[in-house]
Amino acid sequence: MQKWVRKKISYICSMLNQEDLFKKIISHAKEYGFVFPSSEIYDGLSAVYDYGQLGSELKNNIKNYWWKAMVQYHTNIVGLDSAIFMHPTTWKASGHVDAFNDPMIDNKDSKKRYRADVLVEDYMAKIEAKIDKEVAKAEKRFGDSFDKEQFVSTNPRVTGYKEKISAIGARLYKSMEENDLADIKALIEELEIACPISGSRNWTDVRQFNLMFSTQMGSLSDDANTIYLRPETAQGIFVNYLNVQKTGRMKIPFGIAQIGKAFRNEIVARQFIFRMREFEQMEMQFFVRPGTEMEWYEYWKETRVNWHKSLGIPEENYRLHNHEKLAHYANAAADIEFKFPFGFKELEGIHSRTDFDLSAHEKYSGKKLRYFDPEINESYVPYVVETSIGVDRMFLSVLSYAYTEEKLDDGSERVVMNIPPVIAPVKVAVLPLLKKDGLPEKGREIFDALKVDYMCQYDEKDAIGRRYRRQDAIGTPYCVTIDHQTLEDNTVTIRERDTMKQDRVPVDQVASIIAERIRPQL
Repeated sequence: MQKWVRKKISYICSMLNQEDLFKKIISHAKEYGFVFPSSEIYDGLSAVYDYGQLGSELKNNIKNYWWKAMVQYHTNIVGLDSAIFMHPTTWKASGHVDAFNDPMIDNKDSKKRYRADVLVEDYMAKIEAKIDKEVAKAEKRFGDSFDKEQFVSTNPRVTGYKEKISAIGARLYKSMEENDLADIKALIEELEIACPISGSRNWTDVRQFNLMFSTQMGSLSDDANTIYLRPETAQGIFVNYLNVQKTGRMKIPFGIAQIGKAFRNEIVARQFIFRMREFEQMEMQFFVRPGTEMEWYEYWKETRVNWHKSLGIPEENYRLHNHEKLAHYANAAADIEFKFPFGFKELEGIHSRTDFDLSAHEKYSGKKLRYFDPEINESYVPYVVETSIGVDRMFLSVLSYAYTEEKLDDGSERVVMNIPPVIAPVKVAVLPLLKKDGLPEKGREIFDALKVDYMCQYDEKDAIGRRYRRQDAIGTPYCVTIDHQTLEDNTVTIRERDTMKQDRVPVDQVASIIAERIRPQL
């Protein structure tokens, strides 16, 4: 009994530590100008956030890094910027009007509302956490001789956990596919899932909730048409597929990429910027010949995983999850998941969408959206492979990885944001050692030379150690320090954020050294 209690206490402490870490990340993001609650002077607006001076830089850098990889580095992918408002029939054709729903359930005691499927998936995630714990214990026990794959496939406790997850998932996704809301509630009751707030299991029935925001277009209410704020950016690509193909003289296979805002009236928007009502997507739709879609699906899975690895974030923070339950438009789907402080969650989706979207728009619009393929002398509706990543989730994954509390050799502590240098909001800080003796003038000269190519900061206030700490806290990878020796031999010190190592280099080499160190690894 005592052993079980110790295990339970250890698990609870681990969960609390992760919760505390997440709270620290959120607090740090606000304190240093990354993310602010929207309309905060009016007590904010639920699940809506503003990006501050550093956050907007980091967000733009993430988008630029993605755009280079997807458009600039590919000769057969082009960009698009479609409107947020679209003809309402677009969403009828795409299935969003009839099928863009989430199952909703309320707890009668706490009066809190939840997505029913998320309650079950969170329960499954807790079982998966038990598997991870068993693996970690075995790895510690067996050391270098540990075979994780064999252990996971043969250990009775782990296989039991896996079978339970599989059975729950199969039942949940079958019920969702068949719109059997009564069975979803029955599953929640059988698993004895309690409300996280009240702790009770006093649930309402499950009902469907459409996630699209609607509004009216027109100067008079009598003439107004109901239109929707787009819940995804993909449809803007599909309705422009033929325009881009013809004007760009594109040959299949080719892709159309887009970065843009989307809006979803989430039942429960939570976990900071992970799930918001207004968010931004980076999507690419790749048009291929029918029959080749699985080959391209595998290609884009590998390509997108490699893009994430190129940032230098350790591989153990990612995993690939293949979908058991597929969306109505897909014949294959996978998620690249990231290990957030609240567990592994979806970061990017790769989907084989078949010809569902273009065929549906052909049907509803009455316009042909076919491609004549000269290689096979045949016209057809292309199949599509999609890659879709949330900018805000990508932003949060970077913050989650980067936030680090370090205890230094001298006993002092520092908070450092280990943001990958290529996307860091500020690349270089120029710091004159003193505010006199000509050092500020030399510092300004160096700053003016560097700011042409890099987002830089100039800071001459406080002791140099405090200034280093400020730059560590916002993730600046390099600090250039100007001292009296600079005036004698025209050399400066470059300090590296992660190692705190300092190198003495000539001023005329600073720009090239920094360029080499932050070169994209795409």
